[in-house]
Amino acid sequence: MGLLHTYDVDLVWTGAGEHGTAGYTAYSRDHEVLVEGKPALLGSADAAFRGDPARHNPEDLLVASLAQCHMLWFLHLAGADGLVVVDYADRATGTMRVEAAGHGSFTEVVLRPRVRLRGDLTPGEELDHRLAGLHHRAHDHCFIARSVNFPVLAEPAPAVVTAG
Repeated sequence: MGLLHTYDVDLVWTGAGEHGTAGYTAYSRDHEVLVEGKPALLGSADAAFRGDPARHNPEDLLVASLAQCHMLWFLHLAGADGLVVVDYADRATGTMRVEAAGHGSFTEVVLRPRVRLRGDLTPGEELDHRLAGLHHRAHDHCFIARSVNFPVLAEPAPAVVTAG
């Protein structure tokens, strides 16, 4: 059996107001996600589900977790492969289907990483193929992507190379 890691998170609902859950519209979906030694993360439901659009919602955080995990593995693997990444950004999109009965599930998450490298590299198909392999390996290593039951796709943009 492999190493076990645990992650403790406290969740505190702050939206009870005066009436609690007396009715569907009587309470706020606001809550705080607390991890010891870290700033509180203000959460709510998605605005479509009566949440506060100014706060993070679980769906956003799931997509963000997948993008973060992929990026961290990609940076590690790129460095180990001798590539110097100097900029990384991603515009990830998660798609969720909600059924008539109100339950639903994610159908996919698409990561769209954009990478800028520094070094004596020639932009083009060969470099993009090399990076695609690293993205594939990052996906294979990502703990979060390996834990979900829907496809997590990577559609990387062609790499940008800065000399030096």
